[in-house]
Amino acid sequence: MEKKLTESIEDYIETIYLESQKHGKGVRITDVALELKVSKASANDAVRKLKELGYVEHERYGQIYLTETGKDRAVKVYEKHRLITEFLVKSLDVSLPNAEKDACGIEHIISEETFEKMKAYLDQ
Repeated sequence: MEKKLTESIEDYIETIYLESQKHGKGVRITDVALELKVSKASANDAVRKLKELGYVEHERYGQIYLTETGKDRAVKVYEKHRLITEFLVKSLDVSLPNAEKDACGIEHIISEETFEKMKAYLDQ
């Protein structure tokens, strides 16, 4: 069973994943901090925590790379975010900006059962 991560840590792992996809390489602390609108010190603390959990590799002042475990976890978090956004837009006609914002909150608290039902509903 996967270890439950805090909302904040899930946001960091998702951001590192999306930034690395965008640039096709490692990610800098500065990029993560800018994207999440946090200080570099906060981003550094989160990356240190992710490294302790085995989700990223990071050398001081170097780029951040997701480990295989980290990438798997990030993909799951991102899929949840993307699918919830899609559900809100397609099924409830929520505007995309609001759906994105709401999905960011919902993705952390939604039960696996509800998520699977949303996924099945969209696949119909």
